[in-house]
Amino acid sequence: MTISVLSFYLFAIAVLAGGLFTVIARNPVHSVLWLILSFLSAAGLFVLLGAEFVAMLLIIVYVGAVAVLFLFVVMMLDVDFAELKAEMARYMPLALLVGVILMMEFGLAYGSWAESEGAEAARLAVTPAGVENTAALGLIVYEQYFMIFQLAGLILLVAMIGAIVLTVRHRSDVKRQNVLEQMWRDPAKAMELKDVKPGQGL
Repeated sequence: MTISVLSFYLFAIAVLAGGLFTVIARNPVHSVLWLILSFLSAAGLFVLLGAEFVAMLLIIVYVGAVAVLFLFVVMMLDVDFAELKAEMARYMPLALLVGVILMMEFGLAYGSWAESEGAEAARLAVTPAGVENTAALGLIVYEQYFMIFQLAGLILLVAMIGAIVLTVRHRSDVKRQNVLEQMWRDPAKAMELKDVKPGQGL
């Protein structure tokens, strides 16, 4: 067994174990840490495939930003996880049924999967010889599929704005700052001079 094959099996087992323990871990902080492990292992698999750029993106974007954000949110929010666990137990049979169906679909897809005869030639046609995978990815995304790439980003932006609009809450009992009122205030009305005598308070 070569080093690359051994590394593949180690990374694959780590991805599966991280995903499993992300779901079944009792502590939400532990779940986020297992999720980070699965991300790092997936990045290792991308390195073995020769897609170093995608691996670095996975580490920088998901591990360095998304997973850390999850960790901060989980640690700062005071969530009653016992109540959430009780609600999850009600839907466990339905979740198991959906999981079994998905595993059957994955098995059918894997069993009927076969590589096309012209797949290698198609890959070589897209990525010419002498061009690294990062440069080839940039050429594909920003030349052939530029409009689709920009539309995908626009859809994500609209979804983010919609989520903010739907979840924003305007509280009337919170004292808010009025910048214009502070700028236009009259110092003669805003301040009052008191003559404090020695030994006496206000």
